Amino acid sequence: MFLRIHLASLVVTLTVLTVPVLSDQKQGSTQSPSELEATPVLKNMSEYLAYAGRFSVTIRDGYDVVQESEQKIEFGELRMVTVSCPDRLRRPDRLRIEVERSDGQKDLVIFDGKDMTIYTANHNIYATTPRRGTLEQAIKYALDDLKIRMPLALMFLSTLPSELDNLGVCADYVEKTTITDVPCDHLAVRTAGGVDFQVWIAQGREPLPRCIVITYKDEHGQPQFWADLSNWNLAPDVSDALFAFTPPNGAERIQFLAEVRSAAATTTPKKGVNK
Repeated sequence: MFLRIHLASLVVTLTVLTVPVLSDQKQGSTQSPSELEATPVLKNMSEYLAYAGRFSVTIRDGYDVVQESEQKIEFGELRMVTVSCPDRLRRPDRLRIEVERSDGQKDLVIFDGKDMTIYTANHNIYATTPRRGTLEQAIKYALDDLKIRMPLALMFLSTLPSELDNLGVCADYVEKTTITDVPCDHLAVRTAGGVDFQVWIAQGREPLPRCIVITYKDEHGQPQFWADLSNWNLAPDVSDALFAFTPPNGAERIQFLAEVRSAAATTTPKKGVNK
């Protein structure tokens, strides 16, 4: 049987180091011509996505899992992502992610501005936790506290430029490519943390990422994660009903594992202390 589970460090990097942008310290005269060409492309993309406010996108991704035999096995997922807000003057506070894994498992992630819910259709189970606030706060809570895997999560945040500004990366311009559905700028990006990126960004008035490849150089076997992003819609016609979760018939409500562990740690008496 092939092992499918990610290394914990690989999951964290996928969610945090998504689409980097150069910090101000890197924008000096010491940059090479290739870096000077790549920097504004990355910056323009991150700002464009951050200020989009609402959008929907289809993400087809794959990731390597290095087996004990050293063989790399690739697994994949298809994600339908919708980010929205009820008022254009407010920051996004609605999120829906429909996931279908390569083994057939189907999951649903919903944040409606008040609650975070994850539903697994194959087992007809779901978990819900209260989480009022912005989408940024909800996603960080899901990643940091609930330990939920959410690849490319920073792309969903309106704070994307500020979140990524301090990564301290180095980017080079590779080429203009026309073999994608639209002409794209192909960039190669390195970080100080042992992670390499390749990013293909659409040219023109909508500089959206069309493809991302991430290599984890410090992980055993240097596994990769890739994602193709298509069907971008920056004005999706959605209603609040899309972000409302109604448990299907017979669905069982459970707790998030992180909440169970937290509750157990709180109730476990310390050594030497009588009840």
